[in-house]
Amino acid sequence: MAEVNASIKKPNAFVAFFISIGAWFRAFPKRFVNFFKRLGLKIANWFKSLWRIVKEGNWKTRMSFVVMGFGCFAYGQWLRGALYLLLEVGFVLFMVFFGPPYLGKFGTLGTTLQGPLIDQNTGLQIGVTEGDDSLMILLFGVVTILFILIFAVLYFKQLRNAFANQERAEFGMPIDGTKDDVKNMLNKNFHTTILALPTLGIAVFTVIPLIFMILIAFTNYDYEHLTPGNLFTWVGFKNFAELFKFTGTSSMGQTFGKLLGWTLLWAVLSTVTTYIGGMILAILINYKGVRLKKVYRAFFVVTIAVPQFVSLLIISKFLDTQNGLINQLLKSWGWIDQNIKWLGETNLARLMVVVVNMWIGVPYSMLITSGILMNIPEELYESARIDGAGPVKTFFKITLPYMLFVTGPHLITQFVGNINNFNVIFLLTGGGPTSPDLRSPAGKTDLLITWLYDLTVNGEYPNYKLGSVIGILVFIVCAVLSLVVYGRTSSVKNEEDFQ
Repeated sequence: MAEVNASIKKPNAFVAFFISIGAWFRAFPKRFVNFFKRLGLKIANWFKSLWRIVKEGNWKTRMSFVVMGFGCFAYGQWLRGALYLLLEVGFVLFMVFFGPPYLGKFGTLGTTLQGPLIDQNTGLQIGVTEGDDSLMILLFGVVTILFILIFAVLYFKQLRNAFANQERAEFGMPIDGTKDDVKNMLNKNFHTTILALPTLGIAVFTVIPLIFMILIAFTNYDYEHLTPGNLFTWVGFKNFAELFKFTGTSSMGQTFGKLLGWTLLWAVLSTVTTYIGGMILAILINYKGVRLKKVYRAFFVVTIAVPQFVSLLIISKFLDTQNGLINQLLKSWGWIDQNIKWLGETNLARLMVVVVNMWIGVPYSMLITSGILMNIPEELYESARIDGAGPVKTFFKITLPYMLFVTGPHLITQFVGNINNFNVIFLLTGGGPTSPDLRSPAGKTDLLITWLYDLTVNGEYPNYKLGSVIGILVFIVCAVLSLVVYGRTSSVKNEEDFQ
C-alpha cells in the first residue's frame, strides 16, 4: 500500500523537469559564493607556490625570473627553453614598440581630437592633425591586456617547470630532454600539438572580437562616433539603464520586453513544431506497409538541398498582400473579396513565420528521427503489443521517451539556434509589421537578433552601444537556458538507462 501511495505522490517526468530547474535557480546563490571561494583558494595557492619557488629555488631556478627558459636550458631542455626565451623576446618587443600607447589610453579611449592643419604662411588649411582613434585604442588595448595575461600565465609555468627540474635533479630522477619533448609532442601530447593552431585561431578571431564587442556596451559608441576624429568614452552601465527604461509608450524597455517575450515564444513554437512534425513524418514513412520509403525521403531531402534563402524569398512573394500568388488564387476562386494581409497583421504574420519555419525545419528533424526510429529495439514494441498497448500508448511510453533521450542535446541546440534564427524573420517579414508601441526600427515579428541587426547595420543611424548590450543579454539568455536545461535532460541524468 505504501508503494502505491508513493507512486501516486511522485510527480511525472514533465513536472519533475521544471521542479529540478527551480531547484537549480534556488541553489544558484550558494554555488555563486562557492565559486569565488574556490577561486580565492586557487589564487592563494598560486602565491604560496610562487613564494616557495623564491624561497627554495637554487640559482638556476632564480635566473628564470630574469631569463625565461633558463631553468630549462640548465637541465638540457633546449626546445622548451628556446620557446620560452622566444616568448620573452616577443613580449619585450611588443611592449616596447606597440602595446604601451594603446594601454596608456585605454582608460580614456583617447583625448586628442583631429583638427585642421593650418599653413602658418598662408593661413590656409592644408590637412588635418592626427588625433586619437578610440576604436583602435579599444581593440588594441584588449589585445595588449590579453597578451599580458597570457604571458603572465606562461611566465609562472616556466618558473614551475624550472623548480620541478631542480627537485628532480636533487632526488636523482631523470629529466625529460629535447628528444623526450618531441616524442611526447608526437605521441602522448599529440592532441595538444594538433589543437595549438586552432586554439590560437579561436583566440584571435573569436575571443578577442567577443571581448571587444562586450566592452562596446560600456561606451557611447554610435553613429556620431564613426569617424576617427569623433572620440567616444566609457559610460559604465548607462546603456543597460537606457535599455531598461520603461517611461513612454514606445520606450526601449517596453520594446525589449515585448521582443524578448516573442523571441522565447518563437523559439518554443518553432522547436516543438519542427520536432514533432519531423517525428510524425518519420513514423509515417517508416510504418510497415508503406511503399517507396526511399522516394519519400528523397523528396524531403530535396527541400534541404535548396538554399534556405531561396525558399524564403519565394514564399514571401507568394504571401505578398498586393501581388502575392495566394491572394490572387483565392480571389480568382471567389473565396475572398479583399486581399489577406498574410505578413501585414501581427498575429497572422507570426503564425505564418512559424508555419514556414516548419516547411524548412521538418525535413531536418525527419532525417534525424528516422535514424533513431530504425534503432529502437523491436522487442520493446513486441512486448508492448503482448501487454495490450495500442499505437498511442506505445508512442508515449516507448517511442517518445527514446526519442527525447537521444535527441535531448539536439533539442537544446535547436532551441538556442531558433532564438538566433535570423534568416526566417529577416527574409520573410523583415521584422514587420511595425507598430507605434515599439521603438523604431523594431517590428512585431522581430527577434532580438534581427532587432540588433536593424540597430547596428540596417538602420540609417547605427547604434552599436545598444546593439552590444542586446548581444550580451541574448548570450546570457542562451547560456543560462543551455546550461540549466542540459543538466536536467534524461540524456545526462539517466545515461545508463538506454545502454
